[in-house]
Amino acid sequence: MEIISKVLFWVANSLLIPDIIILLILFARSLLLLGGFYNQFITKRKNDKIVNPLIETLTQESIKELQIALPKKDNSLYIKYLKSLLDNTINEAYADFTISNFENDLEKDLSLSKMLAKLGPVLGLIGTLIAMSPALVGLSTGDISGMAYNMQVVFATTVVGLVVSAIGLVTLQVKQRWYAKEVNNLDYVARIATGNIN
Repeated sequence: MEIISKVLFWVANSLLIPDIIILLILFARSLLLLGGFYNQFITKRKNDKIVNPLIETLTQESIKELQIALPKKDNSLYIKYLKSLLDNTINEAYADFTISNFENDLEKDLSLSKMLAKLGPVLGLIGTLIAMSPALVGLSTGDISGMAYNMQVVFATTVVGLVVSAIGLVTLQVKQRWYAKEVNNLDYVARIATGNIN
Protein backbone atom coordinates (compact mmCIF):
# COMPACT_ATOMS: atom_id res chain seq x y z
CA MET A 1 0.00 0.00 0.00
CA GLU A 2 2.85 2.38 0.81
CA ILE A 3 4.39 1.81 -2.64
CA ILE A 4 1.07 2.60 -4.35
CA SER A 5 0.71 5.79 -2.28
CA LYS A 6 4.23 6.89 -3.21
CA VAL A 7 3.57 6.22 -6.91
CA LEU A 8 0.32 8.23 -6.73
CA PHE A 9 2.12 11.05 -4.92
CA TRP A 10 4.91 11.05 -7.52
CA VAL A 11 2.43 11.05 -10.43
CA ALA A 12 0.40 13.88 -8.89
CA ASN A 13 3.49 16.00 -8.22
CA SER A 14 4.82 15.42 -11.73
CA LEU A 15 1.58 16.98 -13.11
CA LEU A 16 2.11 20.34 -11.37
CA ILE A 17 4.54 21.84 -13.91
CA PRO A 18 2.49 20.78 -16.99
CA ASP A 19 -0.63 22.10 -15.24
CA ILE A 20 0.97 25.50 -14.60
CA ILE A 21 2.31 25.70 -18.18
CA ILE A 22 -1.11 24.89 -19.65
CA LEU A 23 -2.75 27.42 -17.31
CA LEU A 24 -0.34 30.13 -18.47
CA ILE A 25 -1.00 29.25 -22.13
CA LEU A 26 -4.77 29.41 -21.54
CA PHE A 27 -4.36 32.72 -19.70
CA ALA A 28 -2.48 34.19 -22.68
CA ARG A 29 -5.13 32.77 -25.03
CA SER A 30 -7.92 34.27 -22.93
CA LEU A 31 -6.27 37.72 -23.14
CA LEU A 32 -6.12 37.37 -26.94
CA LEU A 33 -9.77 36.30 -26.92
CA LEU A 34 -10.64 39.39 -24.88
CA GLY A 35 -8.90 41.65 -27.42
CA GLY A 36 -10.68 39.93 -30.32
CA PHE A 37 -13.97 40.17 -28.44
CA TYR A 38 -13.55 43.94 -28.01
CA ASN A 39 -12.77 44.32 -31.72
CA GLN A 40 -15.82 42.21 -32.58
CA PHE A 41 -17.96 44.38 -30.28
CA ILE A 42 -16.86 47.61 -32.01
CA THR A 43 -17.43 46.09 -35.48
CA LYS A 44 -20.85 44.76 -34.44
CA ARG A 45 -21.95 48.18 -33.17
CA LYS A 46 -21.00 49.79 -36.49
CA ASN A 47 -22.72 47.08 -38.52
CA ASP A 48 -25.88 47.12 -36.39
CA LYS A 49 -26.30 50.88 -36.83
CA ILE A 50 -26.36 50.36 -40.60
CA VAL A 51 -28.11 47.00 -40.96
CA ASN A 52 -30.73 46.75 -38.18
CA PRO A 53 -32.93 49.70 -39.24
CA LEU A 54 -32.99 48.36 -42.81
CA ILE A 55 -33.88 44.83 -41.70
CA GLU A 56 -36.69 46.09 -39.45
CA THR A 57 -38.36 47.80 -42.44
CA LEU A 58 -37.32 45.19 -45.03
CA THR A 59 -39.56 44.38 -47.98
CA GLN A 60 -38.80 42.58 -51.23
CA GLU A 61 -38.50 45.98 -52.90
CA SER A 62 -35.91 47.27 -50.38
CA ILE A 63 -33.57 44.25 -50.59
CA LYS A 64 -31.30 46.08 -53.07
CA GLU A 65 -31.07 48.99 -50.64
CA LEU A 66 -29.89 46.59 -47.92
CA GLN A 67 -27.32 45.04 -50.28
CA ILE A 68 -25.89 48.46 -51.15
CA ALA A 69 -25.75 49.55 -47.49
CA LEU A 70 -23.71 46.51 -46.36
CA PRO A 71 -19.98 47.10 -45.68
CA LYS A 72 -17.78 46.31 -48.67
CA LYS A 73 -15.49 44.04 -46.63
CA ASP A 74 -16.74 40.95 -44.83
CA ASN A 75 -15.84 42.34 -41.41
CA SER A 76 -17.85 39.70 -39.51
CA LEU A 77 -19.40 36.26 -40.01
CA TYR A 78 -22.84 37.85 -39.99
CA ILE A 79 -22.07 40.29 -42.81
CA LYS A 80 -20.41 37.55 -44.85
CA TYR A 81 -23.46 35.29 -44.63
CA LEU A 82 -25.93 38.14 -45.05
CA LYS A 83 -24.21 39.09 -48.33
CA SER A 84 -24.24 35.48 -49.47
CA LEU A 85 -27.94 35.22 -48.64
CA LEU A 86 -28.85 38.43 -50.49
CA ASP A 87 -26.86 37.39 -53.57
CA ASN A 88 -29.05 34.26 -53.91
CA THR A 89 -32.47 35.51 -52.87
CA ILE A 90 -34.60 33.28 -55.09
CA ASN A 91 -33.44 29.88 -53.85
CA GLU A 92 -35.10 28.85 -50.57
CA ALA A 93 -32.94 25.73 -50.22
CA TYR A 94 -29.79 27.87 -50.52
CA ALA A 95 -31.12 30.19 -47.80
CA ASP A 96 -31.55 27.23 -45.41
CA PHE A 97 -28.08 25.96 -46.37
CA THR A 98 -26.54 29.40 -45.70
CA ILE A 99 -28.17 29.74 -42.28
CA SER A 100 -27.03 26.21 -41.32
CA ASN A 101 -23.46 27.06 -42.36
CA PHE A 102 -23.64 30.26 -40.32
CA GLU A 103 -24.74 28.24 -37.26
CA ASN A 104 -21.82 25.83 -37.78
CA ASP A 105 -19.32 28.69 -38.04
CA LEU A 106 -20.66 30.43 -34.96
CA GLU A 107 -20.29 27.17 -33.00
CA LYS A 108 -16.62 27.11 -34.05
CA ASP A 109 -16.24 30.70 -32.85
CA LEU A 110 -17.85 29.85 -29.49
CA SER A 111 -15.75 26.72 -28.94
CA LEU A 112 -12.74 28.61 -27.51
CA SER A 113 -14.92 30.46 -24.97
CA LYS A 114 -16.58 27.17 -23.97
CA MET A 115 -13.21 25.47 -23.56
CA LEU A 116 -11.80 28.29 -21.41
CA ALA A 117 -14.92 28.42 -19.24
CA LYS A 118 -14.67 24.68 -18.50
CA LEU A 119 -10.90 24.09 -18.38
CA GLY A 120 -9.94 27.17 -16.31
CA PRO A 121 -11.45 26.00 -13.00
CA VAL A 122 -10.41 22.38 -13.59
CA LEU A 123 -6.74 23.22 -14.15
CA GLY A 124 -6.83 25.78 -11.32
CA LEU A 125 -8.21 23.14 -8.93
CA ILE A 126 -5.64 20.56 -10.07
CA GLY A 127 -2.82 23.04 -9.40
CA THR A 128 -4.35 23.91 -6.03
CA LEU A 129 -4.64 20.32 -4.85
CA ILE A 130 -1.20 19.27 -6.09
CA ALA A 131 0.56 22.24 -4.45
CA MET A 132 -1.44 21.80 -1.22
CA SER A 133 0.19 18.45 -0.50
CA PRO A 134 3.81 19.74 -0.16
CA ALA A 135 2.46 22.76 1.75
CA LEU A 136 0.91 20.46 4.34
CA VAL A 137 4.12 18.41 4.51
CA GLY A 138 6.06 21.65 5.09
CA LEU A 139 3.64 22.59 7.86
CA SER A 140 4.05 19.23 9.60
CA THR A 141 7.87 19.39 9.43
CA GLY A 142 8.08 23.04 10.47
CA ASP A 143 9.40 24.23 7.08
CA ILE A 144 7.49 27.51 7.04
CA SER A 145 9.28 28.99 4.01
CA GLY A 146 8.56 25.84 1.93
CA MET A 147 4.95 25.93 3.06
CA ALA A 148 4.64 29.64 2.18
CA TYR A 149 6.05 29.03 -1.32
CA ASN A 150 3.63 26.17 -1.96
CA MET A 151 0.71 28.25 -0.67
CA GLN A 152 1.65 30.95 -3.21
CA VAL A 153 1.39 28.33 -5.95
CA VAL A 154 -1.96 27.18 -4.51
CA PHE A 155 -3.45 30.68 -4.64
CA ALA A 156 -1.86 31.60 -7.99
CA THR A 157 -3.22 28.55 -9.84
CA THR A 158 -6.68 29.10 -8.36
CA VAL A 159 -6.78 32.78 -9.31
CA VAL A 160 -5.44 32.26 -12.85
CA GLY A 161 -7.86 29.38 -13.44
CA LEU A 162 -10.82 31.49 -12.29
CA VAL A 163 -9.77 34.49 -14.41
CA VAL A 164 -9.48 32.25 -17.49
CA SER A 165 -12.90 30.78 -16.74
CA ALA A 166 -14.50 34.20 -16.16
CA ILE A 167 -13.22 35.52 -19.50
CA GLY A 168 -14.47 32.40 -21.27
CA LEU A 169 -17.86 32.55 -19.58
CA VAL A 170 -18.50 36.27 -20.17
CA THR A 171 -17.49 36.13 -23.84
CA LEU A 172 -19.55 32.96 -24.32
CA GLN A 173 -22.72 34.47 -22.83
CA VAL A 174 -22.47 37.72 -24.78
CA LYS A 175 -21.60 36.05 -28.09
CA GLN A 176 -24.46 33.57 -27.73
CA ARG A 177 -26.89 36.51 -27.41
CA TRP A 178 -25.33 38.23 -30.43
CA TYR A 179 -25.47 35.12 -32.58
CA ALA A 180 -29.06 34.24 -31.56
CA LYS A 181 -30.20 37.66 -32.81
CA GLU A 182 -28.13 37.35 -36.00
CA VAL A 183 -29.55 33.89 -36.80
CA ASN A 184 -33.03 35.35 -36.29
CA ASN A 185 -32.18 38.27 -38.62
CA LEU A 186 -30.82 35.93 -41.31
CA ASP A 187 -33.92 33.78 -41.09
CA TYR A 188 -36.16 36.85 -41.39
CA VAL A 189 -34.20 38.23 -44.37
CA ALA A 190 -34.36 34.80 -46.05
CA ARG A 191 -38.14 34.62 -45.61
CA ILE A 192 -38.67 38.11 -47.01
CA ALA A 193 -36.24 37.56 -49.89
CA THR A 194 -37.71 34.24 -50.95
CA GLY A 195 -41.30 35.40 -50.45
CA ASN A 196 -41.90 32.77 -47.77
CA ILE A 197 -43.31 35.00 -45.02
CA ASN A 198 -45.77 32.48 -43.57
